[in-house]
Amino acid sequence: MKRTHLVQVAKYLSQYRKINIIERVEDTIIKIIFDKDEAYYFDMKRGDAYIFQKQSYKKVRNYNAPFDVVLKKRFINAKIENIEVMDGNRILRMYVNSSSQYKSQKSILQFEFTGRNTNIIILDEDEIILEAYRHIDSHTSYREVKVGVKLLPLPPRDFPLENDPIFDLSKFLKQEYIRREKVKLDALKKSKEQIVLKRLKKLHKIYDTLEDEEVLMQKSEALIYDGNLLLSHLHLMKNYQKEITVEDYEGKERTIRLPEKMRTPAEAANNFFKRAKKLKQKAKFTYIEKENLLSKINFLENLKLAISTTNSIDELSLYLPKQPKIHKKRVKVDANIETFFIEGYKIRLGKNEKGNISLLKSAKMSDIWMHLKDMPSTHVIITNEKKLPPFSVLEFGAKLCVQFSAVASGAYLVDFTQRRNVKMRDGANVNYVNYDTIKVSKE
Repeated sequence: MKRTHLVQVAKYLSQYRKINIIERVEDTIIKIIFDKDEAYYFDMKRGDAYIFQKQSYKKVRNYNAPFDVVLKKRFINAKIENIEVMDGNRILRMYVNSSSQYKSQKSILQFEFTGRNTNIIILDEDEIILEAYRHIDSHTSYREVKVGVKLLPLPPRDFPLENDPIFDLSKFLKQEYIRREKVKLDALKKSKEQIVLKRLKKLHKIYDTLEDEEVLMQKSEALIYDGNLLLSHLHLMKNYQKEITVEDYEGKERTIRLPEKMRTPAEAANNFFKRAKKLKQKAKFTYIEKENLLSKINFLENLKLAISTTNSIDELSLYLPKQPKIHKKRVKVDANIETFFIEGYKIRLGKNEKGNISLLKSAKMSDIWMHLKDMPSTHVIITNEKKLPPFSVLEFGAKLCVQFSAVASGAYLVDFTQRRNVKMRDGANVNYVNYDTIKVSKE
């Protein structure tokens, strides 16, 4: 954040007289609500720290580290005495007084927008460190940031003169958030799209190398034909013969080359029959493998579309999430089912008919089942215990159902009910009752 902007922010914040609420809402983000119920967010990410405003910001989890405990103790309901930017530095300081009927306690909250050394430091009135977001020991830097140590000032720097005034601070801080989120969204999209494209390339390569079923069947039939010809001409052949020319069943001459290391013509004929059987079997399973590969390719194409059309980092992070390193025994994963997690709920969808059947069979009676209304689609299961999941989870499940079904862009209705209300017929076809419906769109 530019120093000129930081100075203007500090000047603007000086209008407030009290900090009502202060808390960490994300790993690097501190939320402060001042006395006029206006919320400001300080994102203290290394190398990219800035201040922004947003209508609402979802809290990731509750933070109870020593830093968070001291932060709340010293600054909730504290009176603001001064807010300033230190000379020659991008450091914003808030001086507060948390008075009570027993004592008056003065504290300093220091936000350091200093590139890779970005930090949040809590000090007492004598500038002794009470806590810090990032601790720095004396082996790492001359400026130790450690509880109980007096904080040394950073040497001042010469900043270039910048004539870049902010005329509407609230608008500027909101636009800063939108601008930076777009940059992050575009970078995350590109990263995830590259992963999908890499997987697609691999699957297409496997698919393209599979032999055609008809060609395999033709080879199989040719081996059977030659094997039968050998058996019908055994009386003309000698052991260890390498090839023979005979009349086929249409009266034409046909030369048959015998496999190497075959001792007798009968052994060669049996070799032909065995190879023919393998080719026939391979043709059968090639069809199954092609179907399986096509279902995976189709899923990834839909995933690529979902990634490219989303405008939310929260939603984008649900696609291809980073897998935690688990050293325990690996659990067998069904390749025909894809799993997503949102707000603590597990959502599974079938990539193909086999996956849909597996979902229906493995789901508990209380789980939520979803399907496109009056249309073929993938099946979606939301793992559920007793209460109905929040609407945001149901809406995301419905969106997945539409996004990964073979339908064009447009608005669709998605029916949902508990698995107990769904009756399987043949394959993945079902009858269901007692359902509700959600309307979602596919871009």
